[in-house]
Amino acid sequence: APEQAARMKKLQEQEKRQKVEFRKRMEQEVSQFIQATGEPRRRFQPMNKIERSILHDVAEVAGLTSFSFGDDEDSRYVMVFKKEFAPSDEELDAYRRGEEWDPARAEERRRLRELAAQQEEAELERGPAPPGPPNDYKDKYRHLIGSDAAKAAARTMEANKAYGCVPVANKRDTRSIEEAMNEIRAKKRLRQAE
Repeated sequence: APEQAARMKKLQEQEKRQKVEFRKRMEQEVSQFIQATGEPRRRFQPMNKIERSILHDVAEVAGLTSFSFGDDEDSRYVMVFKKEFAPSDEELDAYRRGEEWDPARAEERRRLRELAAQQEEAELERGPAPPGPPNDYKDKYRHLIGSDAAKAAARTMEANKAYGCVPVANKRDTRSIEEAMNEIRAKKRLRQAE
């Protein structure tokens, strides 16, 4: 147990030294990046989570903007941007998709978005579409009934005047249901007896 504790302590000290050395190296690289005038951003090699957090901290202390990109832990890398060349949302989205940033293509996308917004605005100014179905419902059933059959059926059909109407004599009837049913049964018996 004492040997294991000593070994653990030694490993922890070694990790601590490596982190300090890595931080010094990143501070040097970041200072070189700041002094380089023609370089608006710098991409660092893929690194593990702890190294990325150290690099983010160094960039923040130096007054730079930093972002991590990549899908899995082994391929994630850090990009550091100078404040005056801070990336736009479109640029960040391109890096997140794993693409290289192309300002010309981004400008084309922006123009297309503006054109779509103008078209949408013009449609709103025209007002809503007239109410009604978008297509003729008869077209849906044309293959079943044809185009002339429905017109012919509509011409020959006549309304049944008694359909749905109650005769006046029934409206004045004040008998109960049982009384009416008994009378109907009595009439049936009479017919059967005759």
